Amino acid sequence: MIQPTAGSGSLGLISRFVPAQATGLPALLLLHGTGGDESDLLPLGTELLPNAALISPRGAVLEGGMPRFFKRLSPGVFDLEDLALRSAQLAEFIVQARLQLHIVQPLVAVGLSNGANIGADLLLNHPGALDGAILFRALVAREPAADRAVAGVPVLIAAGSDDPIVSTAQVEQLERLLAAHGHRVEVHWSRAGHGLTRDDLASAQAWLRGLQWGLGSDG
Repeated sequence: MIQPTAGSGSLGLISRFVPAQATGLPALLLLHGTGGDESDLLPLGTELLPNAALISPRGAVLEGGMPRFFKRLSPGVFDLEDLALRSAQLAEFIVQARLQLHIVQPLVAVGLSNGANIGADLLLNHPGALDGAILFRALVAREPAADRAVAGVPVLIAAGSDDPIVSTAQVEQLERLLAAHGHRVEVHWSRAGHGLTRDDLASAQAWLRGLQWGLGSDG
C-alpha cells in the first residue's frame, strides 16, 4: 500500500497526498470534521474509491485545540467573514494542488460535518473549484453571492434522519440552493444521527460508481 506523503505547507495548508494507483478515477479531496486532521479521512477515501488519488488538507482554524476549516461564534453560529476567507483559501489550495500534484482528473470533495459545510460553500461561492462532491451531514453556512456564475456539478448530500445537529429543513435548504445554482443534486437519507453509518458509505460508493468518469476501468 502506498503510504501518504507527509504534509508540509507548500500548498498553503498542511496536507497529505496519496497518489493514484489506477487510471480512469477521479481524485478525492477529503475534508475532515471538527477535531479531525489531514490523516482522519484517508481510510474513508480508500474505502470509497480504492486506488484513487487522495488529497487531504487540515483545517487551519483551531477551536479548543481542535482543527476546523472555519470559525464559529458558538454552536451553529458561524463567523461568516472568516468562512469567506477560508473558503477562498481552500479554493486556492485546490488550484495549487492541481498544479503541483499534477491532478488532471476530476476532483470530487468528500466532506464530513464542518468539512462538508465548507465543501458546500465552495460549490455555492467558488464555481469551478470542484467537479463533484459528497457531503456527509452538511448544511448551508453562508448564502451564495447573487452574482456567482452557474457551474453545475454532481452532488450527493448524505443526511441522517435523526441528526441532532443538522435538521431536515437545513438539508432541504442546501438541496434547494445547490439545485438553484445548477448543480445535479441527490439526497440520501440514512436512519442515523450525525455520525457515519455503513449505509452512508454504501450509498456514496454507489453514487461514485454511477458517475460517467470511467470508474473501475482498471479494476
